[in-house]
Amino acid sequence: MSSSHPHDLAPDTVVVAAGRPAREPDAPVNPPIVLSSTFVGTGTPGQGERTYGRFSNPTWDPLEEALAQLESSPLPGLVFASGMAAVAAAMSLLPQNGTIVIPRHSYNGSLSLVADLQSRIGIQVRLADIADTEATLALLDGADMLWLESPTNPMLEVADVAALAAGARAASVLCVVDNTFSTPLLQRPLELGADVVVHSATKYMGGHSDVVLGAILTGDAELRDKLHAYRSLHGAIAGPFETWLTLRGLRTMALRVERAQANAGELARRLDAHPAVEAVRYPGLATDPGHARAAAQMEGFGSILCITVAGGEVAAEAVLAALRLWTPATSLGGVESLAERRRRHPGEPESVPEHLIRLSAGIENVEDLWNDLRAALESTR
Repeated sequence: MSSSHPHDLAPDTVVVAAGRPAREPDAPVNPPIVLSSTFVGTGTPGQGERTYGRFSNPTWDPLEEALAQLESSPLPGLVFASGMAAVAAAMSLLPQNGTIVIPRHSYNGSLSLVADLQSRIGIQVRLADIADTEATLALLDGADMLWLESPTNPMLEVADVAALAAGARAASVLCVVDNTFSTPLLQRPLELGADVVVHSATKYMGGHSDVVLGAILTGDAELRDKLHAYRSLHGAIAGPFETWLTLRGLRTMALRVERAQANAGELARRLDAHPAVEAVRYPGLATDPGHARAAAQMEGFGSILCITVAGGEVAAEAVLAALRLWTPATSLGGVESLAERRRRHPGEPESVPEHLIRLSAGIENVEDLWNDLRAALESTR
């Protein structure tokens, strides 16, 4: 149905070219939205027939194909109703009483789900300082799953994904990477040895804060079958319109990520010199003590940065209240710039400072973003 393209295309070309309809006379350049809950068929479900909308939908196919090309997967991806649905599906691969190694600083929803699984089915949890490769590898003995974020949410620690994936494989531990922050444009974990990649497509892929969607990629057919079965049995399916919107958003992801990352890097450098800022966390920022091991590997990475504000929690809340262009809101990866004090969430780890503000740089003019931040910071002094 969809056209295929050579796998040697650059990722910023793949986001535009992949998942298009076949080139035929009078064919549309964009795939249609198929709004149907059931499909004509008399054969065996799963053997070339769609049968029912909980198992398959033609609208999913172009996005799943495009994501596979982006993440260098030989198998189509799987779209889910949300990023959390994708996280839950990936964690369903843990056996009962299994052991997961997960960064102590991870997405709040992932940590909350791990805690729920621990109380309900008895999984064991080992929290890791993911930037310490050797210490993390030491936790893999007897484990069943290594869950990675790089950079982590919200502390932005950077993992050596290739080394950790290799260690997991040697220890027969399943390696899952939540690649939401990096996107396939900046990091492709399957190429680095991971078994499964998870995305909240709500963020950079959709890119406009108007859709909720998740995705999983794997190059292992058996794992994919298990994940597909989980999606079908648990009803964690994506709506056709949300899927179509995400594919449309994907077309401009390279431009948005490039601009947002440039903005984040410039803001990190300026904020690092501001007297109202205690510290800046941004992967690759040489003055960030929390990333001394990572700084040599990259020169500015991603469009998320964090600051701790002099004056503590009260000052941090005052900064957020004084912003006029930045929106005080959760989430990230949209065209607009967002700011949030992460410890306002009850489940956030206590090791995250109370006065830490996570900034998701958008695509606005960097001078406007800086002027708004600077004015907000100076209003608290």
